[in-house]
Amino acid sequence: MFCYERFRRSCIYYWNQVYRDRSKRLIGLCKSAYIKKILKIFYMENFKRGSIPMQEKLKLSKSQGASTPAETAVKNILNYLRNTKDMLLIYDGDRKQELRVSCYTDVGYLTDADDLKSQTGYVFVLNGGVVDWKSTKQSIFATSSAEAECIVTLDASKKALWVRKFIVRLEVVPIIEEPIKMYCDNTISITIDNESGITKGSRHYRTKVYYLGKVIQYGDVKLKKVYTDDNLADLFIKALAFPKHSDY
Repeated sequence: MFCYERFRRSCIYYWNQVYRDRSKRLIGLCKSAYIKKILKIFYMENFKRGSIPMQEKLKLSKSQGASTPAETAVKNILNYLRNTKDMLLIYDGDRKQELRVSCYTDVGYLTDADDLKSQTGYVFVLNGGVVDWKSTKQSIFATSSAEAECIVTLDASKKALWVRKFIVRLEVVPIIEEPIKMYCDNTISITIDNESGITKGSRHYRTKVYYLGKVIQYGDVKLKKVYTDDNLADLFIKALAFPKHSDY
């Protein structure tokens, strides 16, 4: 039987490795030591390598408990980590490039099989390097995909405000005075959020729409349309097939 409690305890400890290439002004972050430690705990150092962390369209429920489908799903995650343990997050220090922060948001509507709640996903990118991300189940039930998108956009906009204020105080990124671009693939949600008033379809979550409208009006963020295939946050709301997963 796969020991979930042991897996949870092992996640308390972190090993971060930093790599530098001063000639190319590159910094890389890696957790290979941490991953190797976890694999060793479960005697999975020599298991087959996984190409994706989770099977596409896999349905899991808490009623399954530690049953075979759930156990297999966790093992697949560890197999995937073994395959990617030596990969790094790379950050470029090219002085010729103007530092720009952008955000991608997406939502998995009614993805939880137990309570029909949706999945929030967003990721912040600084000149092509991922600096912050979130993937979590929404705490409230959304009655439409537009409302679910509004919830994740609201959550991401709060983080965008913090990121913007933090970078402004560093006084090294002049371009941060411009609105942070937030990319979303739901046209209806963008239309609602950009409306100056509360529309009929958004009256039951008008406080969220009102807040987003003010954030946009004050020039802190700017909502932009992005096609689903180009939305980096898609990876944070659902399992993807290998071709698309490997693109990210």
